[in-house]
Amino acid sequence: MDTPEEKLFDALLIVVGVVGTILIYFIITIIRYQRRSLRLHKEKIQAEIDTLEKERTRIASDLHDELGPLLSAVKLQINSLDAISKTDEETILKSSIHIDTIISKLREISNNLMPNTLVRKGLQKAIVEFGEHAKQASGLQIKYICEQPLTLTQQQEINIYRIIQEIVHNTIKHANAGCLIIKMVTEGNRLLLMTADNGKGFDYFSKIKDNPGLGLRNLQSRAEVMGAELSCLSESGKGTMYTIEIPI
Repeated sequence: MDTPEEKLFDALLIVVGVVGTILIYFIITIIRYQRRSLRLHKEKIQAEIDTLEKERTRIASDLHDELGPLLSAVKLQINSLDAISKTDEETILKSSIHIDTIISKLREISNNLMPNTLVRKGLQKAIVEFGEHAKQASGLQIKYICEQPLTLTQQQEINIYRIIQEIVHNTIKHANAGCLIIKMVTEGNRLLLMTADNGKGFDYFSKIKDNPGLGLRNLQSRAEVMGAELSCLSESGKGTMYTIEIPI
């Protein structure tokens, strides 16, 4: 027969086993809940991004396919008018120039909403073209470096393009920088996207905590939906560096 001490020890083992099983069950349940919440959160962000991109594509198509030809027809009609006086000639000329400016702006807006180059020629060509346009508009020197071919999904290309677009816009608007370097390199099963400017820099964590602007939120959302890790290194007077590690 078992002694009282042995019976007590067996009882303790049973209690510990039951408690341990309950704890393991709760831990597994919490982990599953967190994973489910994370998955639903990513799906929600992806749905929002998909909706945004579809709306951008629709608006870009409307601007390019409907308003553009309509304005061209108006310009043609204006130029066909007979000018009775010198004043009429000047008015027709000014109107024609204004319409040309509007058409040019519409094309620029349409291209920013959904670049044709991104759809037709892929990410790298679109980045180079966007950099050239940004340089012409702002004077910011943009150097793009990528010495490897990239194999990405369409969603990844769109998200990476939007991240670069946001960084360039932030650099132009806030950094007071003269130069921005954008580099992409593949290492194993990940793509590293790195940017560095020579601007005035800022306190990233304070900015996120105190005033999380739409631009920074967009960067975080795009990175999160790709399962990427976003890091930022910035100091006052020493520029800003972004590093995004993207699984591919």
